[in-house]
Amino acid sequence: MATLGLIEYEDASPEVRAVYDDIMATRGTDWINNFWKALAHDPATLRRTWESIKEIMSAGALDPLTKEMVYLAVSVTNQCPYCIASHTAAARKAGMTGAMFAELMAVVGMANETNRLVSGYQVEIDERFRT
Repeated sequence: MATLGLIEYEDASPEVRAVYDDIMATRGTDWINNFWKALAHDPATLRRTWESIKEIMSAGALDPLTKEMVYLAVSVTNQCPYCIASHTAAARKAGMTGAMFAELMAVVGMANETNRLVSGYQVEIDERFRT
């Protein structure tokens, strides 16, 4: 259970409902997920976080699938089960296949392994990487 509980739409203040309405309209859905319901205890944080995510995850130099897969990779590395579930679903909706997911997990696992090895061995950065 969320630390402070979840604020359902019908129990939300007008300020929170406005953010909920924007989330649903932007995502083309008829429900609000638990992450937003938990953040709704602090309407300023809810609004700020939603505005940032909406901006960052919108169309840009990276396509929506790439953005979701990067978000998923970071969520796996940070071991956030909620974010893994949320962004796996979003990536699948954006076109990620099972084979793409498996390859992504292989890359995430390898990156984490080699990052730890580099850190443990305290490997100096090659000058050629700096130019």
